[in-house]
This record gives sequence, C-alpha cells and structure tokens, in this order.
Amino acid sequence: MCVNLAYTLILNLLKGKLEFKEANDKIIFNSWSIIQKFIYIKVRGLMEEIKNLALVAHDNRKADLIEWVERNYESIMHHKLICTGTTGALIEESLKKKLSKKKKVNLSKTISKLKSGPLGGDQQLGALIVDGKVDAVIFLWDPMQAQPHDVDVKALLRIAVVYNVPMACNRSTADFLISSPLLNEPYQPLIKDYSGYINRSV
Repeated sequence: MCVNLAYTLILNLLKGKLEFKEANDKIIFNSWSIIQKFIYIKVRGLMEEIKNLALVAHDNRKADLIEWVERNYESIMHHKLICTGTTGALIEESLKKKLSKKKKVNLSKTISKLKSGPLGGDQQLGALIVDGKVDAVIFLWDPMQAQPHDVDVKALLRIAVVYNVPMACNRSTADFLISSPLLNEPYQPLIKDYSGYINRSV
C-alpha cells in the first residue's frame, strides 16, 4: 500500500471516520487494530509545538556542536534541551554568553543534563526515547575514533530508528532539522508496528 493511502487511513481515523472502503467493495476497515495490521504502522505520542531536543557530541565533535548551537541559539531556545554530561555543561556556558540576563534565569529549566556518555548518559537518553520524551536528536559522533562505550552509542542510534525519532549525525543534517517548519508546530509521527515480533512464538 502506498504511503499516501496509509496517511489517508490514519487521518480519517483521527477525524472519527472509522470506516474505509476500497473501490472493489471487498475490503472494509472499521477498526484501528485492523488498519495497524494492514499497513504495519501506528501513531506514537503527538509532538507538541515545543519540542524536547537531545544534543550529544563526542569529545572530538564537541567544538562543532557548540559552534552550531551558537549559530542557532535563537531557534534552539524555543525548545527544551536534553544533553549528556560534559556536552550539557558546555552548551549551558555557551548559551549564557548569548542570552540576556532575563533569559539566563530560565536557562536551568531549559537544559536537562544526563550522565556523561561513557557513564550511562547514552543509555539514559535511549530510555527517554523509549518513553516518548525525546522528539529529535542531534548527535555529532566521532567516526574516526573508537569509544569506550561504542555498544551504548550503537544502541542509541538503533533505538532512535526503532521509535522513528529524527536524528542528525552531522552538521548539515542538523541545519536541515533546525530549519524545518515542522520543528515549531505540532507533529504526529508514526512508528512501525512491532506487535508481530513481540507476539512471535519462541
């Protein structure tokens, strides 16, 4: 089934139109569970206008992320930030230099700092993604150097894909993400329905 038809089905469901009939009159969808099984996707929590943005960077990429934050701080400050360890402290210090005294007061409410990546910060962030508390991730990871927590990094990248969370792993993609009009308006993401895997025979 094409993506457009899938979206049409979901939109009709959300509008209260619980019945969809194909032209040949052979297939009638009258429940969300049947639609899920047919198109293999489901709706996850609605992203609000103010997003929860995760900002993460490995040591050799921290300077890149800080520079990116300084260039885009006006857009970033409309949202809530979630950062790992040292990255969060550096971003907070950088934003303090950019913001007026009045806005600095609320900075602690804007930035949530997790543990450092090697100490479990990536796993904490992954758990937040699973709980639907992260709307987008900007993760500038180092492709040229092995990390002591490589398995955690891989797990974080994987879980973001599983839950269809937008993720930028380089500055160009981060630029596209931060400039998207969808970032500043409510958005309804979809995720693949994994119930077949969960309910498999073992």
